[in-house]
Amino acid sequence: MSSMIRPIATRRAFLSASSLSLAACAQRRTRIATALAAPISPRAARVRVSPDRVIRSTVGLRPFRPAGFVVRAEKLDTKTVIHNYGHGGAGITLSWGTAQLAVDLAPRGSVRECAVIGCGVVGLATARLLQELGYSPTIYAREMPPLTTSNLAGGLWEPVSVFDHARVTPEFRRQFAEAARTAFRRYQSFAGEPYGVRWLPLYTLARDRAYITPPPTSPNSEVEPLYPEAGQLTAGRHPFDVPYAHRRHTMLIEPAIYLGALIRDFYAAGGKIVIREFAEARELTGLREELIFNCTGLGARTLFGDSELIPIRGQLVFLLPQPEVDYCTIGPGNIYMFPRRDGILLGGSFDRDVWNTQPDPATTERILRENAALFGSMR
Repeated sequence: MSSMIRPIATRRAFLSASSLSLAACAQRRTRIATALAAPISPRAARVRVSPDRVIRSTVGLRPFRPAGFVVRAEKLDTKTVIHNYGHGGAGITLSWGTAQLAVDLAPRGSVRECAVIGCGVVGLATARLLQELGYSPTIYAREMPPLTTSNLAGGLWEPVSVFDHARVTPEFRRQFAEAARTAFRRYQSFAGEPYGVRWLPLYTLARDRAYITPPPTSPNSEVEPLYPEAGQLTAGRHPFDVPYAHRRHTMLIEPAIYLGALIRDFYAAGGKIVIREFAEARELTGLREELIFNCTGLGARTLFGDSELIPIRGQLVFLLPQPEVDYCTIGPGNIYMFPRRDGILLGGSFDRDVWNTQPDPATTERILRENAALFGSMR
């Protein structure tokens, strides 16, 4: 396969709006202090956690690369392949941003027909963006929603589990920051019932130390200014029985609603989906399209021989829905809670390089026990 594939030298300009975005973020920091000075009611609906309220447990495999996601172009015989995979735990979060990075790599010319391999959230975002730019994409996929890995995601807008800090390069940091800003803006346009996107407060809770903002050396420092109304809360200004609480606002994306809406939009714009599985990259040369976008997630490990791509196993437990719960939590420790319409989502687990997709009863018991302790002690 290596003899067939050769790199393409590409050159992309940074977003012209970056300086304006950073300036706006700097202004937001000034406003944050004022906003958090206002009283915050500590009252909040309690999540009712018990084994008899469990409606399902699921396991998803996050497609993780220590060096971060891959967005680059290369030649496969006469075809141009643009990769867009390896998003770790941030496939939903970063999908529109890396889709923009990928589409920007497409050769300029008269070619309008193209192929997108994969029908998860990254493939659908890429295909929709291509349609908006006048392309005519066909999606080729082994599975469609609701059977994709994206349907197993939590859906919180939070770019986590994307990279190992020691492996970050300046180029990846640039891509990560650009993708995060682009995606954050795009998701705001989806807020509302039709796409299952809504703003919610997110509480980061801890017992051992206060929330620490990412240092300038971390790529996450580029993301932190995006969150509105962010700041530490004193004990009397939140309902949780923990010493440290940090609050910010972010978006919760309901995968079942959101992915269905993207497919509806894709079809409405004339898109076509073909159910087909590719065992190796050479099979892609048989497609009629000369421009191909590889959005296969963990499948890129086999399809393109990316041995650096590994799964991060995540297990979730769902409780009966509670419409009155209108906030998200992360912590203390490794637990989290998102109040989705298809059930209260409880996590979590982070099992590196584990391929088992069967729910583990011991993990379910731990998730329930630790979340029950948190919500059972609410003031």
